[in-house]
Order: sequence, then structure tokens, then C-alpha cells
Amino acid sequence: MKSIAKIITLVVCLCMITSGVVFAANSSTRIKDIAKVQGVRSNQLVGYGLVVGLNGTGDSNKMTQTMQSIGNMMQAFGVTIDTSSLKPKNVAAVIVTATLPPFVREGDTIDITVSSIGDATSIQGGTLIQTPLKAANGNVYAVAQGAVSTGGFVAGRGGNGTAQKNFPTVGTTPNGAIVEQTVEDDLAAINNNLSLSLSKADFTTASRIADAINRQYGNVAKAANPGRVDVIVPAYYRGDVVSFVASLEEIYVTPDNIAKVVVNERTGTIVMGGDVSVDSIAITQGGLSVRISKETEVEQPQPFSLGRTVVTKEETTEVDEATANSIVLPATANVNDIVGALNSVGATPRDIISILQAIKAAGALHADLEII
Repeated sequence: MKSIAKIITLVVCLCMITSGVVFAANSSTRIKDIAKVQGVRSNQLVGYGLVVGLNGTGDSNKMTQTMQSIGNMMQAFGVTIDTSSLKPKNVAAVIVTATLPPFVREGDTIDITVSSIGDATSIQGGTLIQTPLKAANGNVYAVAQGAVSTGGFVAGRGGNGTAQKNFPTVGTTPNGAIVEQTVEDDLAAINNNLSLSLSKADFTTASRIADAINRQYGNVAKAANPGRVDVIVPAYYRGDVVSFVASLEEIYVTPDNIAKVVVNERTGTIVMGGDVSVDSIAITQGGLSVRISKETEVEQPQPFSLGRTVVTKEETTEVDEATANSIVLPATANVNDIVGALNSVGATPRDIISILQAIKAAGALHADLEII
């Protein structure tokens, strides 16, 4: 019996691979992977700056904002210049972006991304000068400065003679910004209550998370809505919220998802949820193949005659119409029945995509059909 079971399992796997269909079934996962503590979040930072020290690949004198920025910078150092006479080919105006992670403190460093906003051809080898990074509230939370690494290049004189790797107008600086201000996200402010935010709101998943927590800690959790679960910190954890959150994150639950079929027409890939079902429906699958071939024939004249060599092309058209295959799926059919039946009539992944679209249009497919 074990040998037969192994053979059946192997056949099913082969059918899944050859049809280009992948099944997505729900499995147990940690709360840490599907939810997070509300309020513990990252913040986006952005700033405007200049990259200097370029080898003639910076902005042209048509970029007035670059020349104005250079003039403002020099004026801050007590140098007055005429911006109209500048040729900033060694300088590029850039936008600097970064993500401020939670729980960072003053003096910590974060990575930054530097992107040209002018007509510079490359910022490779340049150095970003001191650039304040602001959040959406307008406050400065970090200051960026340092050498820019693009990981790419542009070689040649333009046109077809140019070779390029990656995007030399965008670079990064690891640990290029120093945090100057901390965002208030201390867990001490949680006091006796905290909330878990689900990555994907779902009534069933939120209820299961609350039930799993209550089984371990008593009646301390309640699903407030599909996207949030409120938790009361037990008395014996009031002084150690970090350990309590860590223990919550390790609890396993089975998330629930709506029935969905995702198809990629470019690659012929189909991903189906395990809860996909169909009503009783009949499917007919057939194909029409048209082949047109050309044959070249050469006719030679008789020896010592005055004739010419004649070249003719003969076209042959062949039409093959495959016999239509019909299958009937019962009302209790699930995703395995669908794919097994379609494989039995020799349907290709692209055939299956068209058939699924037709089943959905007929109202017999009880799942969301998403085409990417």
C-alpha cells in the first residue's frame, strides 16, 4: 500500500508540474509573519542635496536649480559667486531617500539612496555633501553625507557605441546617514494594552489569532475588527512587555484566505487556492492548427539549349482540426478535480487560463480570478 501511495503522489506532482499549475494551501504560521504590534513602524525620509566630485558627468548649465543650489551653498560658506557663469559639469542635483526603522536612537546610522533629478549622465565616484533628511511632518530626523556607490557604468560616446550597466544615475551609501532625532515608539508607552495589526485584514484570521492567544494566556485577546486584535498584557508581564510580545509572535495560527485563482498569461503560470470550487459544468476543448509551408523548385533547361533556369515557389497549406474533447465536472468539484480533468483532455497552461476565464464568466467558478 505504501508503494501505491508513493506512485499516486508522484503522478499528482508530475501533473501539477506539466500543467504549469501551482496549488496554494493554507498552513500554520507564526503570528509574527502575519501581524505586527500597532505603532511599531518605519518612517520615510527624503532630502535634496548635491553630489560633487564627478568627472564631467554632472548636470549641464541648463539646470538652473543646480546652479542656484551651488550658489546658495557657497554663500553659506561666505563665498559670493555669479551663478550665471557656472558650468556645473562636476556637480549633480539629487534626491536622497531613506527609511527610518523603529527603535533607532540618536547616533545610529541608516542606509540612503541617492537619485539624480537633473540631466547628469552618471553620479559614479561622486560624494554627497551634508543633506538633511525630513519626514512628512517637516522635521529633520537624519543627516546624510558620504561617497556614492552606483554599481554601474556608462562607456562610449553615445548612440549605438554606448555600453551601460545598471543605472549610474542612482546610487547608494551604506550607513550614509546619522540619526539626529528619535521617533517615539518605546514599548513602555503601551502600558497594559497593545494591538496587533494584521498584514491582510480578514475576519476569520483575526478571530483565530484571538482564540490562539486566549488558549495560551486566558481571556486577554479580542478581535476588534478584521485588521486588529486587542490584547491585554497579563499582570506578570507588565514589567517585561518585550518578552510578552516575543511570546505572542511565536504562537502558530492558520490564516484564512478567500478563494482565488491567479494567472499570468505571459508565462502560463496558474496559482490556485485550495478552496477553489466549481458548479456542475461541461467543458469542450478543441483546437485548430494551420500550417503554411513553402517549397522552392528549380527547373533546368536541356543541355546546349537556349532555355533559362526557372525558379518557382510552391505554397502548401494544411489545416488540422483536433477533435473536441468534452468533460463534465460535478458540483462538488474542487481544484484537484479541475486540473485533473483539464489535464485528461491534454489542455496546456494557456488552454487552462482560457477555460478558467470562461468558467468564471459562466458564474460557475466560486473564486476571484486575477490576471497579472
